[in-house]
Amino acid sequence: MAISKVLIASFLLSTLLIQFVQATTPTPAPAGSVISPAPGGFIDCDAACLVRCSKSSRPNLCQRACGSCCKRCNCVPPGTYGNYDKCECYASLTTRDGKRKCP
Repeated sequence: MAISKVLIASFLLSTLLIQFVQATTPTPAPAGSVISPAPGGFIDCDAACLVRCSKSSRPNLCQRACGSCCKRCNCVPPGTYGNYDKCECYASLTTRDGKRKCP
């Protein structure tokens, strides 16, 4: 009898924990949406760059560059490539060689 009460209690606690984790875990924005902040807020650069670099052949390098651009501009263009017109600051950042810095 006592074991069944413990099993029921542990099942209920694990169910509540799973629901809490699912409710607090951020979901990345869909690839077709513009990833920009709410008025007066900041975007989640990690999630935005994860979407942006999802098809990159060098995802770690892409995410590092995207992250630094996102922190400066507080904006990431939608999709996995192009769309620089949606975030002018992101598009204007260049390397010392004059090449586009942001993926």
